[in-house]
Amino acid sequence: MAVSPFPVRPFRFGVQLNAPTDGRAWTETARRIESLGYAIATMPDHFTEQLAPLPALQAVLGATTTLRAGALVFDNDYKHPAVLAKELATMDVLSEGRVEIGLGAGWMISDYEQIGLPYDRAGVRIDRLVEGLAVIRGAMGPEAFSFSGKHYEITDYDGFPKPVQSPCPPILIGGGGPRVLGIAAREADIVGVNGTLAAGVFGPEAFATMTSAAVADKVAVVAAEAGERIDHIEMNIRTFFNSVTDDRARTVDSISRAIHVDPEVLDASPYALIGSTAKIVEDLRVLRETYGFSYVIVGVDEIDTFAPVVAELAGT
Repeated sequence: MAVSPFPVRPFRFGVQLNAPTDGRAWTETARRIESLGYAIATMPDHFTEQLAPLPALQAVLGATTTLRAGALVFDNDYKHPAVLAKELATMDVLSEGRVEIGLGAGWMISDYEQIGLPYDRAGVRIDRLVEGLAVIRGAMGPEAFSFSGKHYEITDYDGFPKPVQSPCPPILIGGGGPRVLGIAAREADIVGVNGTLAAGVFGPEAFATMTSAAVADKVAVVAAEAGERIDHIEMNIRTFFNSVTDDRARTVDSISRAIHVDPEVLDASPYALIGSTAKIVEDLRVLRETYGFSYVIVGVDEIDTFAPVVAELAGT
């Protein structure tokens, strides 16, 4: 078993929220997440049946005292980065420094089609992401800045407010292809290692890039591109196939049939945490040792069942 080149960081856990709900249930869920020892609540950024992330995440922050919040991830194409920077800096001020900034180049083609936004080729979307990140950092910086790029033009703009977290809140960049992973390694505080979503939908092609071998290749790209930054990078994974159960074999078989993959492939995927609490705790320690993953995000339906794992590992 390979040993990760990344430093061993304490585990922290997050919950990806996406279900539409009423205000009281939303804030009660946020408080439950906090009380169970999770470190952060995150949300996707899509035009599907979900709350808008910025106001919903502010509600999470307002209802809690220690829980952090951020998108997993904001699509750079959906909002001008200077506008996003102002909104996120405001949230950071109001929460006394509990915001994290998740950014991506955009991938879900149905979002673009439904609202009439051009779905440019991946290279163009990634170019915009790189420029957008520079604009966000400039807007949150200590003084006025200018920026001249192919996609954004900023002239003597001094963003306000300035975030509590200086020079800006931690930045997570998530990606599955080598170019975005390289950008994340060179620019981000947190690197989210994802499946490759070049097709614009989640399907068998994406899962083929979520095997243990594929993840090892992705992590190797991050390590190579990080250079001297490697000690400052937190490695993140959003696991999708989770089940705390004493009947591991049957659960692996059931999930694998549902997603049309071989049970052995699912069983070995870093994106699957299946088994007893003790088994998942053991598997997470192996994932950290092998790939560097210390920041793990699970789904909203797993808040309570996964809580014993969080209790065992958070902060260790």
